[in-house]
Amino acid sequence: MLSRKTFFIREHVGFLKLSDTYDILDPETQKQLGIAREKPGALVHVLRFLVNKRLLPTKVFVYEGNDHEDERKLLFSIQRGVSLLRARVNICDSRGTVIGRLQSKVLSIGGAFYVFDASDNEVAFVKGDWKGWNFRLLNKAERELGTITKKWAGIGKELFTSADNYVIALNHDATPAQATLLLAAGLAVDTIYKEA
Repeated sequence: MLSRKTFFIREHVGFLKLSDTYDILDPETQKQLGIAREKPGALVHVLRFLVNKRLLPTKVFVYEGNDHEDERKLLFSIQRGVSLLRARVNICDSRGTVIGRLQSKVLSIGGAFYVFDASDNEVAFVKGDWKGWNFRLLNKAERELGTITKKWAGIGKELFTSADNYVIALNHDATPAQATLLLAAGLAVDTIYKEA
């Protein structure tokens, strides 16, 4: 799955859900490639009734394969600790080793954060538009590495749920290691930074 360059992310709709699940699909065929499942822990589930979930720690596990546990393989996880002003998010491989991190920008219109590799080298800057719906992944030279584009889900879903659909499209020159970090950044836009 990590060799692909385009992903359609579809958030599961749920009433009063305390954790999120996202299908990772082929945008052309709608075939399921993987799943991203948030597992914040029992105490955090309870605290979400009292505290904004953006302030609480969470973990999102990204699997290749479908929703059946025996048919999927852990690829990486996205882990955020308690955050007040700037969220710091670690990206870990399937063994739990940190392979990169995300660091939010303090002030931005539409949202922005940096993507770093394990050696703390900046891989990309993720910059949102004024609506916070579409994002560009840029390298230090401001060359576009990819885009994250929100897809309209219909008036009923848009007005009455917080579930989002979007496409992550990476440029063809991204290495597999960069593709993992950029896919993690694309998923983090919704799972870590935008969900309230």
